[in-house]
Amino acid sequence: MPELPEVQTIVNDLKKALPGKKIVSFESGFEKAIKGISLSLFKKNVVGKKITGIERTGKNILIYLDDNETILVHLKMTGQLISQDTKPKIQDANKHLHHLCFYDIRKFGTLSLIETSQLKDKFSKLGTDPLSKEFSLEKLKGLLKKAPNKPVKALLMEQGLISGIGNIYASEILFDAKIDPRKKSSSLKNKEVEKLLESIKKILKKAILMRGTSVSDYRDASGKKGSFQDVLKVYKKDGQKCPTCDTIIEKSIIGQRSTFFCPKCQK
Repeated sequence: MPELPEVQTIVNDLKKALPGKKIVSFESGFEKAIKGISLSLFKKNVVGKKITGIERTGKNILIYLDDNETILVHLKMTGQLISQDTKPKIQDANKHLHHLCFYDIRKFGTLSLIETSQLKDKFSKLGTDPLSKEFSLEKLKGLLKKAPNKPVKALLMEQGLISGIGNIYASEILFDAKIDPRKKSSSLKNKEVEKLLESIKKILKKAILMRGTSVSDYRDASGKKGSFQDVLKVYKKDGQKCPTCDTIIEKSIIGQRSTFFCPKCQK
């Protein structure tokens, strides 16, 4: 599933191409992807509207329209949001078109339309964005106290506490922080929490710079793969040597998700 860095990469790309553009048509070959209203009503409500901005909230893509409505896109497991530029056949810049295509092999991804004024309520149960100014050391300490018996790996992925981190980055963050993913949140010492905060921001920012991780279906808005998979340290590396100490990387199930770690480096 695309996580925060992948979604942010797509949003950054779309911000360069779409704001100010008018939606001239909308078609869908899979009506069930549209949630809340029918395909015909969705089409009626968005065609003719101008895109005023694009943002990310958690793992969600928000496409703002000029009539106090927002198209909400969730890529789920295999969704891809690709922006394709169509050059005009005649020398007329006004006929320069952009096609925004939503591909989804497993068809779990969704599109919905919501009043912009209702977004705050829509995401009221979503946790703190780990790249926001609000996500401070004191904030992280408070979140750890909210789920003291959770393994720290599970806490990082709890979207109601911290939004946007999934399985890939939780494993990589904890390796960078040298913290055993099985440790209870309440057992972390102050220095460990400080290092965890540093690693969260460091790994997520690096992944955005490298345009995300393409270990499966993820592609950026131009249809290209990211490159963070080339620098993964532990994710899906079980059975291989740790890049730091040569100990064999292990795999464990935490919160029904596969977790990868070095038993020597991560204490």
